[in-house]
Amino acid sequence: MAIVVLLGTLDTKGEEYGWLRERLLLQGVEVIVVDAGVIGEPRIGADVPRADVARAAQADLARLRAEGDRGAAVTTMARGAAETVLRLHREGRLHGVLAIGGSGGTSIATRAMRALPLGVPKVMVSSMASGDVSAYVGSSDITMMYSVVDIAGINSVSAPILANAADAAAGMAKGFAAASRALRPAELAAGERPLVAASMAGVTTPGVDAARERLTELGYEVLVFHASGAGGRTLESMAEQGLFAGVLDLTLSELADDLCGGILSAGPDRLSAAGRRGIPQVVSLGALDMVKFGPIDTLPARHLRERDVRVHNPSITVIRTTVRECAELGTLVAAKLRDASGPTAVCVPLHGLSTLGAPDGPYHDPAADEALFEAVREGLRGSPVDVLEFGTHINDPAFGRAASDLLHRMITEAGAAPAVSA
Repeated sequence: MAIVVLLGTLDTKGEEYGWLRERLLLQGVEVIVVDAGVIGEPRIGADVPRADVARAAQADLARLRAEGDRGAAVTTMARGAAETVLRLHREGRLHGVLAIGGSGGTSIATRAMRALPLGVPKVMVSSMASGDVSAYVGSSDITMMYSVVDIAGINSVSAPILANAADAAAGMAKGFAAASRALRPAELAAGERPLVAASMAGVTTPGVDAARERLTELGYEVLVFHASGAGGRTLESMAEQGLFAGVLDLTLSELADDLCGGILSAGPDRLSAAGRRGIPQVVSLGALDMVKFGPIDTLPARHLRERDVRVHNPSITVIRTTVRECAELGTLVAAKLRDASGPTAVCVPLHGLSTLGAPDGPYHDPAADEALFEAVREGLRGSPVDVLEFGTHINDPAFGRAASDLLHRMITEAGAAPAVSA
């Protein structure tokens, strides 16, 4: 029978967890309740009591309660919850996790969920889920569901939402128990086809699609990461784990967002992990001709006055990067790549970096593009990093194929290429 672990603070959410347990049992799954509360008394019984969770974090529950430091208690119980669910997973007693909570409960539960392998079902119902959930989700596959109302009792609004969450968790757990689809890093890295990471945005899709098709022909499995902030962070995280035979990083727009205050930054460590781990990488400059913001009514007033603003879609507005910003970005890219410990090359498409930056596009700005290119050339002069220039647009299929062939040669020389290649 599939087993769903209910993880939460039973002192503040006991009524709701008791209701969820009954709903899950009706769906024909077994339930293990884990109590990660500290201060108040639990309102329902737990299969794994809070003292055991604290002990899993090498902490004493009585001391945590006596100290009365909520922040320290939440941090400790989150660590213990992670150790607890990992143990249950190793023992074959976890086929899915369901949790509910506000900010504290969400922090505890998602810390535990992030510790589990990819593919293990993880459902989080949270009053925080309508805002920025990147701190909770990280690079994991957590399903976030907005609770709409605060989680404070069972009522006409919360009941159907919690029922949907329980039914979803039960269905996922049943499927997972039948198929055992957890994605383990060692198994991913040792798969039949070597893994290659590729970065893509909507404005670089044609070129990356051509590259992906070529790499697939050459015998690789290609994982494409959307340059959405979370996508870049996940690419970096998986590269840091050594899962990739190579990285085809054709889209760097997250660096522009980080530099210029856009909303899709992947943080300062973007474009670092492959070089640090010595993974062969081919890098281009895709979408560095723009910075992404939210809906147009959220754009800073100075940009509306001074910049070339384009509505990408109702949720995303973009501005064109300037000559100065492009020069800074080129210097940044070069500085990150100079330190790479593995084979690295930069492919420069001289005729445009995005669909908007094509020769007939609204963001066609040869002066800004040249400032970017020259900063990359200057920053990598005298380094072992090759800078290869192509008289094409980034979305020209020939460019994508050429970048893929170059990465294949690098991987082959490193001894990690597929046994059969086209």
